[in-house]
Amino acid sequence: MIGTRPPYATEEALREFVQNALKEDLGPGDFSTLSTIPEGMGQSAKLLIKEDCILAGIELAEIIFKTFDPELSLEILMKDGDAAKAGDIGFIVKGSARGILQTERLVLNCMQRMSGIATLTHDWNSRLLGTKAKLLDTRKTTPNFRVCEKWAVAIGGGTNHRFGLYDMVMLKDNHIDYNGSITNAVKMCREYLAKNNLDLKIEVETRNLDEVREALETGVDRIMLDNMPIPMMREAVEIVNGRTETEASGGITRDVLHAVAETGVDYISAGALTHSARNIDISLKAVK
Repeated sequence: MIGTRPPYATEEALREFVQNALKEDLGPGDFSTLSTIPEGMGQSAKLLIKEDCILAGIELAEIIFKTFDPELSLEILMKDGDAAKAGDIGFIVKGSARGILQTERLVLNCMQRMSGIATLTHDWNSRLLGTKAKLLDTRKTTPNFRVCEKWAVAIGGGTNHRFGLYDMVMLKDNHIDYNGSITNAVKMCREYLAKNNLDLKIEVETRNLDEVREALETGVDRIMLDNMPIPMMREAVEIVNGRTETEASGGITRDVLHAVAETGVDYISAGALTHSARNIDISLKAVK
């Protein structure tokens, strides 16, 4: 299963990420490569997948190679979202030996991480079959790598939640406690949005059924059911009765996914998709 590239994964955003990552890795120069590999030497290398996974990062790998050296060429053998088996070859890159060596680690770091996230997301998403619930990621991501991690969630079949703090309003427990009530927080938020000509959806985090009822009265776009036991969550969905969207969040594990989905919630969000995914073993090997 593969999702399309998310709208925030623009060419500009990806190019900026790649340039910063290369700068971090290369610094004043890759002296191991510059000292041992003659300028102008042409070589090729294959991307070897060493364990079963949902492959992610092929498109990004091509962007990395081309950003560093437009003359590097890829023979792409597998695509993002493919179910790869140990021993599969994802692509063959050809061109400057120096270029291949200097981009190798960035390509692998990205692909190992993205494939791990896509694999975990695919596994979790498969547990929601037969329900209406959609699996969401969260902002619990690696700083400066969010665009790639959320892209990997989409590749794995998940749905991206808001990208940052600016593309959707989420009034969480601290916002509410600082304002004294959900009603006050939503009122202030709507006034701010109107004053600044912002058209954003509002989601409110709730911790109990009284807060669910209060949030429902404010007419917000989505109500988050945070860390609720499944029986309480089911009752909350019955109270809402389709009048707004519902999202289960907090303490979501693989084992409870289906039971949570069966409560009738519209969305299930899980930070584990990005903060707990295990990297997949992938390597780049010289073609002899």
